Amino acid sequence: MTVDGAYRAPRGPAGLAGTAVAWRRPVAGLLASWAAAGDLTFTEVVAENVDPRALPAELLALREHGVTVVPHGVTLGIAGAERPDPARLDRLASLAEALGSPVVSEHVAFVRAAGSPDPLHGDVLEAGHLLPPPRTAESLDVLVENVRAAQAALPVPLALENIAALLTWPEDTIDEADFVTALVERTGCRLVLDVANLHASAVARRSDPVADLLRFPLEAVAYVHVAGGVEDANGLFLDTHAHPMTPPVLALVRTLVTAYDDRALPVPGILLERDEDVTVAAIEGEYTALRTAVATARTGVTA
Repeated sequence: MTVDGAYRAPRGPAGLAGTAVAWRRPVAGLLASWAAAGDLTFTEVVAENVDPRALPAELLALREHGVTVVPHGVTLGIAGAERPDPARLDRLASLAEALGSPVVSEHVAFVRAAGSPDPLHGDVLEAGHLLPPPRTAESLDVLVENVRAAQAALPVPLALENIAALLTWPEDTIDEADFVTALVERTGCRLVLDVANLHASAVARRSDPVADLLRFPLEAVAYVHVAGGVEDANGLFLDTHAHPMTPPVLALVRTLVTAYDDRALPVPGILLERDEDVTVAAIEGEYTALRTAVATARTGVTA
């Protein structure tokens, strides 16, 4: 049972299917070659890294090949106490319109504290990281209002991503799956289900990542993220976006695909993120591993 009642799947964007890679300048040529060959149907660009008034020619070339480009924000802080910044929302809206995007994505996170004057930082403290909100009824109410405000300012649906949370708050009273499901139910927002983040959070809180994944509202997922990472000396999984995908994360990808097939639901697009060591060799190797994991889930036979 969810916090606010039975889950109601929202209507959401279509067309994000298959496997994909996030757009990064060092591998723009590689993605262009895949697009030209019909092997790439969608991608994602970090919203803060591109100007909607002067989009990179390489990104526009993907659009000419019919590739869907999703703007992905990282600084909105929609789970903070303040209402979403209109200027940040305007940038996301402008990117969606310039790229013809069917959806805009961000994170269930807060990133700054406003209205707290400090002699070193002024009246805004930036965390420089995606932080989990307290999972309480009060925090959920604030998040719902912020999401509704963002939805009103955007020309396309909003999809929100679960973050890699290496901590929980003492006041938490709702687990992540119920928190996210209630958010979807009350706002009709879509989800970006990040399986690497889910794995990181489960390891940190000592829960079962497979059981956690199967309790997320899979019908609401617009697309999926996956990325590489490493375990630190304390056994925590660090979602670095700079290392190969680990066997447990790839196993979650297979679990995800199987779960959709078992429910007779279309598998959403699965996108590989990489932010360091972004080389053609690294991306090709990781992309092969991702496609193999998906194929294995579908056939039961390792390629």
